[in-house]
Amino acid sequence: MSAATGVGAAGPDPRVPWVDVLVSAVASVSWALIGMAGAAALGLRLLDADAAGSLGPMTAAVVALGAGGAVTPSGDMSAYGLSGAQAGTAVDFTPLGVSLVGALLLSFFFLRSLRAAGVVVSPAELLARAGAVVALFVAMTGGLVRAGHGVVTVDGGSLGLDDLPGMGGGEAEIPGLGDVGGMLPDRAGDLVDASAAVGFTVDTVPTLLGGLGWSAGVLLVALLASRRAPLPRGWDAVHRVARPAVSAVVTVLLVAVAAGFAAAGYAAIGDGHPRRIAGAALLAAPNGVWLGIPIGLFVPWDGRASGPLLGVLPHPVDDLLRAGPDRPVTLGRLAELDGRVWLLGVAAALMMLLAGVLTAVRTPVAAEPAGTEPVGAAGFAGRCALRLGVATAVTLPLLALLTRVSADASLSVLGFDVVDAGIELRGRLGTALLLGAVWGAGAGVVGALLARASGAAGARATATARGAAGADRDAGGRGAAGRAGPYAPGVPFRPPNPGTNPYLRVPPGALRPPAQPPAGGSEVDVSGAPTVIRPVGPVGRETRRGRRGAGDGSGGERAPLWPDGVPPPPPPPPPAPRDPDGGR
Repeated sequence: MSAATGVGAAGPDPRVPWVDVLVSAVASVSWALIGMAGAAALGLRLLDADAAGSLGPMTAAVVALGAGGAVTPSGDMSAYGLSGAQAGTAVDFTPLGVSLVGALLLSFFFLRSLRAAGVVVSPAELLARAGAVVALFVAMTGGLVRAGHGVVTVDGGSLGLDDLPGMGGGEAEIPGLGDVGGMLPDRAGDLVDASAAVGFTVDTVPTLLGGLGWSAGVLLVALLASRRAPLPRGWDAVHRVARPAVSAVVTVLLVAVAAGFAAAGYAAIGDGHPRRIAGAALLAAPNGVWLGIPIGLFVPWDGRASGPLLGVLPHPVDDLLRAGPDRPVTLGRLAELDGRVWLLGVAAALMMLLAGVLTAVRTPVAAEPAGTEPVGAAGFAGRCALRLGVATAVTLPLLALLTRVSADASLSVLGFDVVDAGIELRGRLGTALLLGAVWGAGAGVVGALLARASGAAGARATATARGAAGADRDAGGRGAAGRAGPYAPGVPFRPPNPGTNPYLRVPPGALRPPAQPPAGGSEVDVSGAPTVIRPVGPVGRETRRGRRGAGDGSGGERAPLWPDGVPPPPPPPPPAPRDPDGGR
């Protein structure tokens, strides 16, 4: 049997398969938008949002927000009968539940389309595939701009108007002015019972730019997090350096989101309104989870909240913001209000430790591809710390940007604000960057040491990360020996040794002794060629009854054995017969 062989990677085709590129782009974008629209519609339906307006335009608006777009609400107070009424609203919020569904589907189909390129993809083909997906996604967001126009009816009671002085009855009390009910129109006291039509519009330019940045960012993260997706030749450092750490961070973030959905399901079981909890979790569970991760890692947040929007914040964040906007939201201050908040810090620390272990398991131990000496424990730990520290330093500020919330609503009547509702939460990006580097480096060191101690360091590193296929990647699709063809013989680790390799040993008795020359000598081959020793049956094939017989393969008598197991050399040829006439 021959030695083990490896499959040589053929060189990438410089031609771009445009038909496959376009078909895969259509499939990727279509499935991503279908998933986002389905998640948005289901979430709004569970929240009973369709009772206030048409579900189609609201779904388009939520998908636009999830894709990085912007929506501008506008108030219409004609229902109140107030000529001097004005409404102003502003929303800066990204439903990350919808975004995550679209990102997963877009990444899955895009990476699946790259499998047709083989082990190595040409830069032109990679750029064409990514560019086609981004361009088509931006074009499809233009359809969201046209579909995302609608009107939502808002009751006055839901705005908190019945809690204002004088608005529950027929008088309107303004501090310092007394009763000004006679100055208002007759229907001013009916604000609580009236309904306002609030329209919304998807902004064109911000939505197109947001879709461009969102789709390009998703594809970039997908290429860095997928450890087996093909990359252009010369990008081996990405396989070895970036992908283990980025894939570890992405894995723990998805695990955290899964834990958030599980917690929401547990909360919905004992709640009186399980549909609302399920709808809110479907739209914004990643918002709460990815907001808690920076807070658990001691990243401070600046926040304020007022009016009815305080009720949408979880405890004890609402109590902290109600105390005043001059107090930043930190883990310590939240723990002062509820000691159970420290569990958030423990969970975040365990999440980082898991990221460190995954990074160490997926990072190759050898310093360079193919045949170099493994590095020591200190060098391996330093390498994992550096790579995970950089990845976490980028991830924490990104989470702070994605989970920021800003919403303001006001209703002004003759210059008097009867509604003042707002909420704002913004993380400190500089602090998140520094703390991310510190946490990532520490988790990388601890994870690397744990992996080395357990023997799991580099156990899940891919072949491309170890550089096993790098020697076989050349332009002609040839193996290491320069021979053309798809197969290249592998380099053995040590010289062949029959003592350890049973396939190199000839079983005793498998050879037949050479035939004896006839007595007469007339039919003896006098050419001087040695006698060929042929095996009796298949070499090395044995059964439980013994080796196969000499000729019929029926398991009969065994071939005779030589005393030492090795046949003697063939006898020398006999001398040529003499001419009876003496050569005359």
